[in-house]
Amino acid sequence: MSTDSTAYRSGFACLVGRPNAGKSTLTNALVGHKVAITSSKPQTTRHAIRGVRTTDSAQLVLVDTPGLHRPRSLLGQRLNDLVRETLLGVDVIGFCLPADQRPGPGDQYIASDLLELQRAKRVPVVAIATKSDAVDRDRLAQHLMAIDKLGDWAEIVPCSAVRGDQVDEVAEVLASYLPQGPALYPDDVLTDEPTVVMIAELVREAALEGVRDELPHSLAVVVEEMVPRPDRPEGDPLTDVRVNVFVERPSQKAIVIGRGGSRLREVGTRSRHAIEALLGHRVYLDLHVKVAKDWQRDPKQLQRLGF
Repeated sequence: MSTDSTAYRSGFACLVGRPNAGKSTLTNALVGHKVAITSSKPQTTRHAIRGVRTTDSAQLVLVDTPGLHRPRSLLGQRLNDLVRETLLGVDVIGFCLPADQRPGPGDQYIASDLLELQRAKRVPVVAIATKSDAVDRDRLAQHLMAIDKLGDWAEIVPCSAVRGDQVDEVAEVLASYLPQGPALYPDDVLTDEPTVVMIAELVREAALEGVRDELPHSLAVVVEEMVPRPDRPEGDPLTDVRVNVFVERPSQKAIVIGRGGSRLREVGTRSRHAIEALLGHRVYLDLHVKVAKDWQRDPKQLQRLGF
């Protein structure tokens, strides 16, 4: 890494966009490692997750946020508040607009928010046309023109996080707006997310696979206990992880568990492999599904579930 801190740049970039705009997939591609869970379901991200990309010229700390949307519940309102709070503390914003969908009212809602922030806080906003692999060249050109009409952006960059097209260019553009200064994290740090939060997110990602649209909003995951198994042979550790998956109604509990427990076993297997990859050793995962009635609208339950 360059030791000349006057030439080196470091700081925070926040990716925003409506739900399912490709923010988490782009965060993972920029970091080069899975730090944010991804799903085709809207509102997958519920925390401001930090991923760190360190190069010889800059350290870009990426904050992946929940999608901004018109809230329909107390949870939705709190997620929006979290995004707005995050935006006030960053050096540059990446506004993600997926190329396979025309900019709509949701994008205009966010664009007006961002333009207000640009004026008040002078935070540069880079428009990023995500999912460029999903459309042909003509459609992408039309999309870039539509983005240009939405607001006065510092720059507009197309990219495909899935294919890796222009990901480095996105990183360079975002880093160019960071202040000069030394790195904020050691070279080998990829995220500052606590391990229990990462584990809860991996279980939620596995539980979201192949479920109906109404369920993602109702799913919350809490790691109740995480303890190393005593008396294990040296070099072969085992961690016991007890996790509760909360839903709002008994009918949703039945969906998550599946016939004869088949879905829950799938969720357990998929998330256990991901947790073992994260921790670097074997895990015994104890999964339970519980009903917390209407938790999205209950301030006490929201607090208990970490919101």
